Amino acid sequence: MLGPVLDVLNNARYQPLGVRATSDDPQEVSQYGLAAMAGIRDAGIATCGKHFPSYGNLDFLGSSLDVPIITQTLEELSLSALVPFRNAVASGKLDAMFVGGCGLSNPSMNVSHACLSDQVVDDMLRNEMGFRGVAISECLEMEALSHDLGVQNGVVMAVEAGCDLVLLCRAYDIQLEAIKGLKLGLENGIITKERIFTSVRRVLHLKASCTSWSKALNPPGISLLSQLHPSHLALSRRAFDESITVIRDKEQLLPLSQSMHPGEELLLLTPLVKPLPASSLTKSLLDSKNDQSAATGSHERWLHRRQDKTAHMSGEGVFREFGKTLARYRNEKLLHTSYTANGVRPVHENLINRASCIIIFTADANRNLYQAGFTKHVEMMCSMLRSRGQKKQLIVVAVSSPYDFAMDKSIGTYICTFDFTENAMASLVRVLIGEVKPVGSLPGTLRKSKKVLKSRQLWLVEEYDRERDATGLDELLKAIHRSGGSDLDFLANTRASAFELFNTNIKEAHYVVRNSSTQALYGFVATYATGGVGILGALFVDPTKRNVSIGRSLHKRALKTLSQQRGLKRVQLGACFPSVFPGIALGAEAATVRTWFSNSGWDTQFPRRLTNMVIADLGNWTAPEGLLPTIQRANISFDLIHGLDNADTVLHHVRTESGPEVVELYRYALAETKSCGIVRAKDPAGAIMGTIIICRQGSPLSTYIPALRSRSENIAGIVAPTVPPGPLSTLVLQGLALMGVRQCKSHKASKAVLSWVIDDTSEPLIGMGFEALQSFEEITNSPDIFQN
Repeated sequence: MLGPVLDVLNNARYQPLGVRATSDDPQEVSQYGLAAMAGIRDAGIATCGKHFPSYGNLDFLGSSLDVPIITQTLEELSLSALVPFRNAVASGKLDAMFVGGCGLSNPSMNVSHACLSDQVVDDMLRNEMGFRGVAISECLEMEALSHDLGVQNGVVMAVEAGCDLVLLCRAYDIQLEAIKGLKLGLENGIITKERIFTSVRRVLHLKASCTSWSKALNPPGISLLSQLHPSHLALSRRAFDESITVIRDKEQLLPLSQSMHPGEELLLLTPLVKPLPASSLTKSLLDSKNDQSAATGSHERWLHRRQDKTAHMSGEGVFREFGKTLARYRNEKLLHTSYTANGVRPVHENLINRASCIIIFTADANRNLYQAGFTKHVEMMCSMLRSRGQKKQLIVVAVSSPYDFAMDKSIGTYICTFDFTENAMASLVRVLIGEVKPVGSLPGTLRKSKKVLKSRQLWLVEEYDRERDATGLDELLKAIHRSGGSDLDFLANTRASAFELFNTNIKEAHYVVRNSSTQALYGFVATYATGGVGILGALFVDPTKRNVSIGRSLHKRALKTLSQQRGLKRVQLGACFPSVFPGIALGAEAATVRTWFSNSGWDTQFPRRLTNMVIADLGNWTAPEGLLPTIQRANISFDLIHGLDNADTVLHHVRTESGPEVVELYRYALAETKSCGIVRAKDPAGAIMGTIIICRQGSPLSTYIPALRSRSENIAGIVAPTVPPGPLSTLVLQGLALMGVRQCKSHKASKAVLSWVIDDTSEPLIGMGFEALQSFEEITNSPDIFQN
């Protein structure tokens, strides 16, 4: 048996282990591992610890062709990750060890692939830990390995490193290639016969300790299976019933009989769970097989017979049966549909509007990010519908890894089943209807959600005082701009005045950490609240005073201020009004900044990208040929309005399609009748299809948008395009940009800046001649995520 898993799960969010790891506590992992090994051995099966030296805290570089890396030092590994492996070896009950395909990068060891390194297999595992069993390599079909080395080289390196079994698990042809490589290694003198015989002896010893051909071909106990079956079923049912874990149930939705009335509809949304994907190497071989007119060999005939049987959607049938069973128990109709990476479709929206309660299944959402995005989208829809008085209960069930939303408290009712077999789903039904009381819990210390890290020091945070602090803030902004690269270009023209809006519809509160003796500012944070949205609109720390918790002190005070706002529905990292800090600036330091905010409690997984774009040489710009006739054929018309007297339809449109801070931005622009205007795009019936703000160079609006400020250039602005999704949305956006550029040219501007283009809508604008100036990531979270 390729188990038990002995990895210590130090980083739950980004690891591939998911449900397979038992804890983030090395001693707890050891206890579970030793108990599992004893049970496996008692059944006459060989044990195999995995994944040595650790898969519990890998650093993923992004591509499937990049090998994940362990960056911990050997001392750190020894104190945590290696503890369960060391204890398993010392117990004498570990028959084999699975050596992982990860790399190691630290001052003591630099290894590209652990299973191909004698430093890991022979030195660390055998010599230092004293392991005498069978060493098994990671599957050499993994793309990062086969792409770099090829299977033949990989097999030779694995055997030379000390592996006794080389795993090639998907295609017979690749196994033949590996055997050929092993022969070549022997012929070339890279591998000795003695090295091969050493592995043979270990494997034969392992087999002899477990079974024999006589036992394997005539297994004892078959006659007892019918007697054992009922007791095993009862044990299985009890195990699954006691494992179901309710992490949160804030609104007390469980059991459903207490939260749903007869006649109310229940909606089940489940992901398409696909079989494990074949490697690219196997796919190419299978494709070549399919191209052949006939398969000749016995293995080829077996392979062809198996292909249809193995390509199935293993989870769908189980999910359908779950829905039918739950409907029977409730004696009510149940709506059920699946979801994919295509996101929330009209069919989902219609069903969500019908249902009183929605249950979403996720299966390893941290690896299948579309599931996390879909769930968050539905959660926001339900929250919006609840604010309108509709009953919209939401239950999220993680049917594989329990860590999908373990730390996201915006998901009010969160259940973990750890499995999506029929038995697990049957237990879930019993929990939902109240027949079984859930008693399961998350393993390790992760059962206690670790949110905001404790500050190492506490700094005195004071309210920002314009007369006292404005000069210091100007100096702080200059120092930060000087210390950074292109990431911080947006600070070049930013002044202290950019943060104060003096808007009666926006509550603003700003704070500083300062040296009261010298009046120097060490840090500054700006907060805004309007329409149920709390915004962290800037957070700056003196470059010479970082890593001493000034930022954490300011961040804590800012969130305390925002959380005290009545009717707070969401918190947002990044402001479009003022637009000094629209979000995390993308560039060389983005990953560091994102990690800082993530460690401070923000869920940064699903940002909205905002891009500032520019036409640098406006005088020589011409409209793309054919764009205007295309707009005219679509019957889209445009007009320009000024002043609040004409604002009702525009503000209603923006209020419907954007956040409340964007509404206040439009309101400000409409009030600046001399320097700003609004271009509207309308359909033939006169309904608004989109809007955009136009402002001349030197407009008061540029105080709050650094990209529009310049001492040497005449910059005009095209700001905050607000276009709802639809079949003509791209054309409407291009039309609004075209009208905006024409207005900028008519004002004799030398440059036009288009501010806050959302996500991928920048692509059609690049085709018009715009260039990306800088991009940011705006983060939106539920306020619950920061509750103590």
